[in-house]
Amino acid sequence: MRNAHFKTTLLAAASLLAVANVASAAEVSIYTTREPGLIQPLLDSFSSSTGIKVNTVFLKDGLAERVASEGESSPADILMAVDAGNLVDLVDKGVTQPVESAVLSEAIPAQLRDANGHWFGLSMRARVLYTAKDLDLDAVTYEDLSDPKWKGKVCIRSGQHPYNTALIADYIAHYGAEETEKWLTGLKGNLARKAAGGDREGAKDILGGVCDIAVANSYYVGLMRSGSGGDEQKQWADAIKVILPTFKDDGTHVNISGAAVAKHAPNKDEAVKLLEYLVSDEAQKIYAEANYEYPVKAGVAADPLIAELGDLKIDSKPLTEIVANRKAASELVDKVGFDN
Repeated sequence: MRNAHFKTTLLAAASLLAVANVASAAEVSIYTTREPGLIQPLLDSFSSSTGIKVNTVFLKDGLAERVASEGESSPADILMAVDAGNLVDLVDKGVTQPVESAVLSEAIPAQLRDANGHWFGLSMRARVLYTAKDLDLDAVTYEDLSDPKWKGKVCIRSGQHPYNTALIADYIAHYGAEETEKWLTGLKGNLARKAAGGDREGAKDILGGVCDIAVANSYYVGLMRSGSGGDEQKQWADAIKVILPTFKDDGTHVNISGAAVAKHAPNKDEAVKLLEYLVSDEAQKIYAEANYEYPVKAGVAADPLIAELGDLKIDSKPLTEIVANRKAASELVDKVGFDN
């Protein structure tokens, strides 16, 4: 009798051990072009709350090419990148698969995710205007940037940079290529210097009196004003006011960081769990604090340095439509000699 009880106890213990082993074996693998310092806190938080191990491969570029070359043997479960164009490229290269998730659909506005569930926006940055503090300007539209009254007053980086190509593509989505060419020609005529440099140089040049207005991304405001970029950048940020421009009949142009589930994901269920975690209130708050990006989920507060810029009304054009205009936008940049 005692032997039978001992065997039963051993079997129960073995079963528990097997369950524990299965649980500890749960994992998900990410290939990402995002910086480790930004994404790691989110992944650590996910593992802590779910017990699912996250394996991460950080890449500078070549994300789609690497996954495509690995084929069916790829260990990648999630592909994470910045810029909607890069996410669409993943779909075009056939390395993603569709996902149906009520959690993702409810949390992410429709224009910030693929209509067929191949990719999902997880955080946003807005294309805003830095302006001189003494400039009498509290509201402006993107259309206004071509107004001759701003001749010699505007700074911006290369028109071929993805940040600006996306904005120009959005303009095409609103008005078509012909009107966009006129707008781009007018904007070129208003430049204070050659279209070049980075977004933060716009703030630097406003402080230096080179220009009164600079087109730049919102999250750099947080990076500069927080002091994380050093005292010099904080001085640049202290010299500017920030305006959230809009299209005349719409909202502010935004781009995203986002992710997709890999076509041959070995751990699809865990991958979906991670995506759903990344749009939770907890993760969206970490996104907002880590890189001063806007949460995609309504009701989650942006970092105070970004929230003080004002209420963000995002443009209604689907990112897929904007991305489809990228080639035309790039061609217009060359046609009007925007970067010359």
